[in-house]
Amino acid sequence: MQIRNITAILLAGGLLLGSCQKKVLELQSFTNPSDESAFATPDACQLSVYGVYDAAQSGFYLGGAVRGYPFGAANIEQGDMRGEDMLNQAAFYQITYEATYNNASPNNGFMFQTIYSMVNKANLTIDGVKGAAGKGVISTAKALEYEAECRFLRAMGHHELVINFARPYADNNGANPGIIYRDFAVKDQPTADSAKNVKRSAFTVATTYTKILADLDFAETNLPASSIVNNAGTAIKTFRPTKAAAIALKMRVKMHMRDWAGVITEGNKIVPASAPFVSPIGGWTLNATVDGAYGSATSNENLFSIKNDATDNPQVNGALPQMLGDPALGARGLVRVSPVLWSDPEWLCTDLRRSTLYRTSGSPVNAIYTVKYRDYLNSSDAAIQIRYAEVLLILAEAEARQAAGTSVSARGLALLNAVRNRAVTDPAQQFTLASFANKNALIAAILKERRIELLAEGKRWGDLHRLALDPDFAPIAGGGIPSKVGSGGATAAMFNCAGATFTRSVQAIPYANFRFIWPIPIEEIQQNPNYDQNPGY
Repeated sequence: MQIRNITAILLAGGLLLGSCQKKVLELQSFTNPSDESAFATPDACQLSVYGVYDAAQSGFYLGGAVRGYPFGAANIEQGDMRGEDMLNQAAFYQITYEATYNNASPNNGFMFQTIYSMVNKANLTIDGVKGAAGKGVISTAKALEYEAECRFLRAMGHHELVINFARPYADNNGANPGIIYRDFAVKDQPTADSAKNVKRSAFTVATTYTKILADLDFAETNLPASSIVNNAGTAIKTFRPTKAAAIALKMRVKMHMRDWAGVITEGNKIVPASAPFVSPIGGWTLNATVDGAYGSATSNENLFSIKNDATDNPQVNGALPQMLGDPALGARGLVRVSPVLWSDPEWLCTDLRRSTLYRTSGSPVNAIYTVKYRDYLNSSDAAIQIRYAEVLLILAEAEARQAAGTSVSARGLALLNAVRNRAVTDPAQQFTLASFANKNALIAAILKERRIELLAEGKRWGDLHRLALDPDFAPIAGGGIPSKVGSGGATAAMFNCAGATFTRSVQAIPYANFRFIWPIPIEEIQQNPNYDQNPGY
């Protein structure tokens, strides 16, 4: 029986039957062979794995359009638009930016649906490669490697869901409702019926995280230490995960759990005790310059990225260089740098990232755009998901938090400086132990460095989510989404690296407000009553 002939397929936890979901309902492999032929040869197995990456890179959108959902661009753009450090310029991201979304809003809705679509393709492929190994089509080792890739992507997808559609782990120690963890393939009517019976109530935030970590443990064990080699004998760096990428993602997940000891345990696998910081697994390290990770996404700093190119990318209505680039360079310029961070005096005027990774527009300046994404013609810039700079900053924070009493962690400081000193080259402006009165001062500096270093890379929402209830470092009093500069409302007077005073017209959203997290899409609720809606929607 060919899967495409099933008339009612449960995929994203519910029955997604609308025309927009055409790509989701075709549950066969990348080139749509029958389920019998999709894994009949080594090349066919490899092509099916590529199909999972294709689902991660670009999914469906309104009217069946192909966009960079979930990880080809959208998670970066949405992650920034949920925060205050990037500025929405037009109506394109206004719902996300101002948190006026509802259960029918497309941006959050399609993130939910396309992640579950990718997850189902991963699960189908896991079943397929296991079967292929059983028949001798591929080796058991190759099947385990393919399964590890799929489980890495599955874990990344579920983590994106849990930080957007569920409360943070710190709230009630993970006992709040999580998201349904789809760890089996929906491929026929019996599995569709089984999926219908899975209840959201079976998944707390904590159980969701447990499953994410189990997938990443498997990935670490079965992924190669260096680049994956394809059937043609070509090593694929960055665009397919290795052991270090799985470890780095575990570090991020444990950071969200506030498992600082766990972060350090994982971090020690890929970060030496002291500088120079070069991973003993895979040789990952910082680039010497602040812009080395961009343009050429396969540098030794880029542990994992989603590939875009001229023939397969999110296109003009979602591509990173188009959305975030300067119109003077041929981009659309719908997302700009906000004065909120640009005018923060803790981001030094002499910081090389200001002049190297951003460009001003207008005279006097009325907009600042990132040049982290540069191919305005073909939109081939990779969607960077994990950099070694982030790894070092995650570990720095864990070391700082785990320091005894109020003491300042020397290792945490060294890790922070490894990232920051690429951009702050004047020794008089570099941090020393004497720069910090206590451990909290160092943690605050690390958190600020994350905002600066990872700006325009989609990480801001994750930090707002995990820090919402932090007793010392909540983004706003009581937690929540900080206030923001109004869409299209930036003026030249707001941009001053020495500091500026201005009004933020988009009001903060308290943590207790139901809009802090996204609603489960209405299509899901209608088709799957077991997927309980978030309160307030």
